[in-house]
Amino acid sequence: MTSKRSNKLVCNRISRQFFISAALLLLSAGTLAAQNSIKISGQIHEKDGSAIDLANIVVLGTSNGTTSDLLGNFRLSTTRKTEILLAISKVGYARQEVLVEPSKYPDPSEIKIDITLLSSVESVSEVVIRADRDPGTNLIRIDPKAVSNLPNASGSFEGIVKTMMGVVSSNELSSQYSVRGGNFDENLVYVNDIEIYRPFLIRSGQQEGLSFINTDMVSSVLFSAGGFDARYGDRMSSVLDIRYRKPTFFAGSSSLSLMGGSLHLEGTSRNRRFSYLTGIRYKSNKYLLNSLETKGDYNPKFFDIQTYLTYDLSDEWELSFLGNIADNRYDFIPVDRETSFGTVQDAIQLKIWFDGKEVDAFTTYTGAATATYHPGEKLEMKWIASAFRTEETESFDIQGQYLLNELDKRLNSDNFADSILNIGIGTFLDHARNKLKANVFSVDYKGKWMPGHHAVQWGARYQYNYFTDKIEEWTMMDSAGYSLPYSDSLVYLWQTHFSESDLRNPQATFYLRDSWDHTFQSGKLILSGGIRTTHTWINKEWLISPRISVSFLPSWENDLQFRFSAGAYHQPALFKEFRNLEGMMNPDVKAQKSFHLVGGTDYYFMAWNRPFKFTTELYYKFMWDLIPYEVDNVRIRYYGDNLSRGYAAGLDFKVNGEFVPGIESWANLSVMQTQEDIEGDTVGFIPRPTDQRVNVALFFQDYLPNNRSYKAHLSILFGSGLPFGPIGSQELKSSLRIPPYRRVDLGFSKILIDGNKPSTKKILKDFESLWLSLEVFNLLGINNTMSHIWIKDISNNLYAIPNYLTGRRINLKLQANF
Repeated sequence: MTSKRSNKLVCNRISRQFFISAALLLLSAGTLAAQNSIKISGQIHEKDGSAIDLANIVVLGTSNGTTSDLLGNFRLSTTRKTEILLAISKVGYARQEVLVEPSKYPDPSEIKIDITLLSSVESVSEVVIRADRDPGTNLIRIDPKAVSNLPNASGSFEGIVKTMMGVVSSNELSSQYSVRGGNFDENLVYVNDIEIYRPFLIRSGQQEGLSFINTDMVSSVLFSAGGFDARYGDRMSSVLDIRYRKPTFFAGSSSLSLMGGSLHLEGTSRNRRFSYLTGIRYKSNKYLLNSLETKGDYNPKFFDIQTYLTYDLSDEWELSFLGNIADNRYDFIPVDRETSFGTVQDAIQLKIWFDGKEVDAFTTYTGAATATYHPGEKLEMKWIASAFRTEETESFDIQGQYLLNELDKRLNSDNFADSILNIGIGTFLDHARNKLKANVFSVDYKGKWMPGHHAVQWGARYQYNYFTDKIEEWTMMDSAGYSLPYSDSLVYLWQTHFSESDLRNPQATFYLRDSWDHTFQSGKLILSGGIRTTHTWINKEWLISPRISVSFLPSWENDLQFRFSAGAYHQPALFKEFRNLEGMMNPDVKAQKSFHLVGGTDYYFMAWNRPFKFTTELYYKFMWDLIPYEVDNVRIRYYGDNLSRGYAAGLDFKVNGEFVPGIESWANLSVMQTQEDIEGDTVGFIPRPTDQRVNVALFFQDYLPNNRSYKAHLSILFGSGLPFGPIGSQELKSSLRIPPYRRVDLGFSKILIDGNKPSTKKILKDFESLWLSLEVFNLLGINNTMSHIWIKDISNNLYAIPNYLTGRRINLKLQANF
């Protein structure tokens, strides 16, 4: 009865949110109070008049921006009344800045301009090549348009992040990633200055729903794999800074594939004072999960609705609201499984017959209201109130009856690869009734002041975290008539986790940052320094994190840039870090601490008369007060105490550019080692669970020379094996290695409508673009290992049974923009 009532409440909440958003979309077409904004429109084209699509147009000094359509047309609005500086850029073209003075136009409120971009082949590429990095920082810009081209099994925005330098992922079902030796919990994600959280109980990639980031709503993306400045929060590995766009005219898009669909609408009121941006998405991994070795009835359903609303009270004041509701359910009834593993000389087969089912539910709510005040071009202040809530339940009773057989290894035998000897028989029973409710409330104040050659930023934040959860989880192992661990008088459970907790953890944060640039005769120097301090009440700990970065662009080599950054990056425990392997909470856990040193160069060059960039970065991270952890699929279980110290050191290489004219591709190579020394063991330094020594990522795009409407997109990922070991063994936890992760995904797309050739059919004439994609996931059909099941035979031999990821699958996708 309670379950039905809670399901009905969730549905009612989602329905109310849907109708509220729909009403906002309808109301937005009405007339609001008048505002005297300036509208700028025009066309971006080449010297011969050919239209340039997907060019970025930004009003410098503001967050206003847009991109040109397939005909090169663009339109935006701004509240600036005097000099308006537009920056226009696109890969392959020289960046251009255009000064617009409204007083010089017949109608200052409606300005039309045409802009010609020069190919980088015809000009020095100094300005073009610097557009992909935020000046004076370790932040790189990612083109959000590339996400729609990437063949990506998870369908998440993070798929493009996984191809970035220093980023590692070995699970195509998950949107999570690790960066330079860090784990999934060490990555910051912001959307419009609001920190984003994900569900906490998820243990496998197939349970993950939609990523918070809605690709259809993204305007700009900044990413740093380490050495980021003080304005970003208290995590040790990386930061992903997303900006949703502020619409300037009505538009929309929709997509449909074998794994789900999406719809988004955006627009403004007549007086441009109010704007809306709303997206709805649905995803089901059933088709993809049916390629797993465990056969059964998979029924995952993931749904979310997201909206971003803005209202300009005046030229100085802007109000905005970002809201999201996500309802993710994962139902699974397993039937059977057959896995062969080992080597030719020691081939083993596992057969399991299942009874029972698993039912998981993860419902999250995010809401944030922002007030922005910009009295002039040099000053901006912002106030943010945000709330995050998650309600999670995990329930399963699954019994497995298994046979462990030795296979015939004689190559000349008629029974080769058949079972010839049974070496284990038994039953296991997994049980869980886990519940969690989490609330994170925060109030932020941020400021920015840009006097002369300085850019000063400051901020303060108060955050209140409140978690309540109940863990009831156990596993029983029965092997050939006796329970493991064995006793002649008692029946023991193989693993048990029982706990109930109520955790409140307020914290306050302050930061100050200043960036200064100056041009000398020898070159241009950009210096950025800042400090961040955090206080947590639960353990009365003060953290101080000074950070500094230096960039130098020498005048003797216009196509070279040197970068160096250093700083402290400390990570207070949020929730999972307080819990140990047995499920007990330790409120005395201190923040994990690290110090980063990052040095790098960007070298810009021309090849085949096209622009390229070669980037290298060398880094070293010293870490102390670490909380050791174990990883099973995407579930991280901490030891619940600051027991270790460690390091991560590595070298990253990246080359990107127009391997094919007009389309950007890139390739990365990373070499890295991360180790830790855990107190109380006898083995010294051991590899951390994220110690992936070699990682290669490649994203390549091409098109037919005589017909650009046909395109191909190739994604290749390779990662050397990650360490693993028997569960519960501190000394042996990293003694083995998973086989290397190897994956090739291939996509083909055909543009059906490109805007340059309007359709003659009435039903299609309003589409800006329409294209069909065919994606082949796991093209080579490689069985990649994501985790292991541990089974003992009657002789007490321990076997690690691999759990494989998805097999080859073909996906069709139809995408429309209007």
